[in-house]
Amino acid sequence: MQATLIRRRAEAMSIALDQVARSRSRASREREMPIRSLALEIGVATRTHDLTVQKELSDAHTLTQKFAATVEALHSGRIGLRHAHAILETGVVLDDDATRRGWESVVLVRAKRDSPGRVRAFARELAESVHPMGMSVRHARAAEARGVSVRDLADGMAELSVILPATVAYGIRDRLRRQAAAIREATIGDAVARADDTGRTETNGAMSPAPAPSASRTSPLESTLDSAGELPHPDAGEPAVVEDSRTLAQIGADVCADLLLTGTPAIDPTTRESCPGGLGAIRGHVQITVPVLTLMGRSDAGASLEGRCPVDATTARALAGSAVGWDRVLCEPVTGTVLEVDRYAPTSSQRRFLAARDRHCRAPGCRAPAARCQIDHNHEAQHGGRTHLCNLCHFCVRHHTLKTETEWTVVQERDGTLHFRSPLGQRMREEPPPRVMFLPDDILQKERAGAAPPF
Repeated sequence: MQATLIRRRAEAMSIALDQVARSRSRASREREMPIRSLALEIGVATRTHDLTVQKELSDAHTLTQKFAATVEALHSGRIGLRHAHAILETGVVLDDDATRRGWESVVLVRAKRDSPGRVRAFARELAESVHPMGMSVRHARAAEARGVSVRDLADGMAELSVILPATVAYGIRDRLRRQAAAIREATIGDAVARADDTGRTETNGAMSPAPAPSASRTSPLESTLDSAGELPHPDAGEPAVVEDSRTLAQIGADVCADLLLTGTPAIDPTTRESCPGGLGAIRGHVQITVPVLTLMGRSDAGASLEGRCPVDATTARALAGSAVGWDRVLCEPVTGTVLEVDRYAPTSSQRRFLAARDRHCRAPGCRAPAARCQIDHNHEAQHGGRTHLCNLCHFCVRHHTLKTETEWTVVQERDGTLHFRSPLGQRMREEPPPRVMFLPDDILQKERAGAAPPF
């Protein structure tokens, strides 16, 4: 069944590629529209993000065109889907057809009797040994894919990923580990010195310092913000050594946050006109939505980071203390629907209202933050569309372009609900994203004790 699905996806991709081939436009963006439109069609039907669908279509087409033997082995049950993905990921670097077919036949023999992880490692080493292109050339090409991304995790956490050359990545990790070890050694030495002055604490004959819980840093924010809630200047003096109960991994993560948020790049080509103070003066900005009682310290109900993930109340208040500006958002208390935003300049008021209402791209399945989106006239301005709130919404660049360049249409109701119609006639209703109203801990404890939930 999995192999059949791969073949069906490849057939769909072939249809889109045929449309691309018939296009007379030389602009790569316009030529890609059939593929994007097809991906969104399938995404709407399967409740899947269209970028995910587009990757699945592309992978399926590559598998059927370049790794036909792998698809056949999957179809017959000799290997699993994870084996097929491992072969695709490690073999796609081989451009020569004859070399790739020989490599595939050897890897398939291994895949029939080994786990996907071992197959991936073996296949990567084998591909490296038979690749006709030199490592230097391939590395230079691969380095063009370097970048930074963030993946949301549970409990107000997120994973920061950086794609870098291996030597740089391992060098960064080694330096962080060395710095963490140095901090741990310094704090333990300081605790030992204090124990010598105030009395030794021994466990099984060995002295054991007892770090004060209040001195333990529990988040990178606490290691980055000073007592006034401000980011320390890169030239500020060294902080006083305190007793520290963090693990080496936690210290390394906090040091990484300190360096990235407060450090100055070694190369700074900016000028006073383009960037007053240089790159070292640039600070990271995030958009936090905080309940007013939490902001006042009368509640510990959580906040929200750009509508993507929750933020603990302590961190939200610390960030609000140094915020350069606030927007007051009035919400309906039961449903959380945005009622008004208290800014009165016409253009900025509309932008603030839309940012508070939409929170992210309104295309089906997309969660790109509003800060990275463009405001779209659902009924195009050049066709008479008014610049009214009931005709405006946020789309990321990808979906804004798709809506403008293809036959996708969008109609908006007065409450912000969007109605999409695809080129193939599919219809999709997209309501404004609801706001989750975070509850104080005392209410949550009552719920856990058996009280009825508040919804």
